[in-house]
Amino acid sequence: MPRKKKSETEDKPLEKVSKTENKEVVETAEKEEKEKVDEPLDIAIDVFSQQAGTSSESSEAKTEKQEVRGEAKEEKPGKEEEKPRKKTKKEELLERAKQLGAEIGEKVELKEQLIKIKEKEKERAKTLIPLEDYVKYSVHLGTKVITPHMRKFVYRRRADGIAIINTNSTDKLLKEAADFLSKYKPEDVILVCKREAGWRALEKFSQVTGIRIFTKKYPAGIITNSSLPNFFETELVVVCDPWLDKNAMHDAKNIKRKVLALCDTNNYTFGVDCIIPCNNKSNKSIGLILQLLAKEYLKERGIEKEVPSAEDFAGEKIE
Repeated sequence: MPRKKKSETEDKPLEKVSKTENKEVVETAEKEEKEKVDEPLDIAIDVFSQQAGTSSESSEAKTEKQEVRGEAKEEKPGKEEEKPRKKTKKEELLERAKQLGAEIGEKVELKEQLIKIKEKEKERAKTLIPLEDYVKYSVHLGTKVITPHMRKFVYRRRADGIAIINTNSTDKLLKEAADFLSKYKPEDVILVCKREAGWRALEKFSQVTGIRIFTKKYPAGIITNSSLPNFFETELVVVCDPWLDKNAMHDAKNIKRKVLALCDTNNYTFGVDCIIPCNNKSNKSIGLILQLLAKEYLKERGIEKEVPSAEDFAGEKIE
């Protein structure tokens, strides 16, 4: 019996040990359960942090990619310049068409220039006489005085101050004057010249055309005062100098008659209806102008008659 008691006493500490072990097992189990519960949370936190990191990294990567793309776009023109692309057939044809258009344009311009040159040559051929002949007869020589009325007919001044009349203007206006004169019958026109340098030319002009002339002194009032014994009526008055022949100009103005005048650079053209810009102080110049005027007048009027040479009108030989 005493042995059995020992075993019971010995068994009691074992029971105590088993209880402590059970506590420890329970605590470890609870910790493991807590850890099992906490692990998903930690995993979720880690995943969320990773996503946030990746999103920031992706935004930075996007900005870097955009910068790289921008640099690539900027670098593209340089690459294209270094390696130009091949032109298509359409582009080549368009370039060729442009070149042909430019060549055709140049040819058209050349043709237009040639046409203008031909027209100028025709105009020169249409002049009453070669322009050099106006120079030979001193028609182009004006005076040192240039009025505002005659400035447009002046080509230039010589070194000594003498004005040079444009012979093209002289030829053109001489033709207009001949056409203007041809509208009147010889008996309706008078020609006046007080300057002695033009007397011979006036006589020749009257012989050829039948127009009445007045040299030396013009009898004032002869066409305005009907009480005068030598009064007559006229429709056109031609003067060789508006200043020297001012009495005839005055009478024409009073009866409102047309006036044709030879005007030098120092003349004013008040009251003049038709102008011939020329040297009106030289017998050579007046002779040539009146000879051409007589020839064209007869031609326009359809009168067949021989007209003496310009030298005959001038009264001297011209070389």
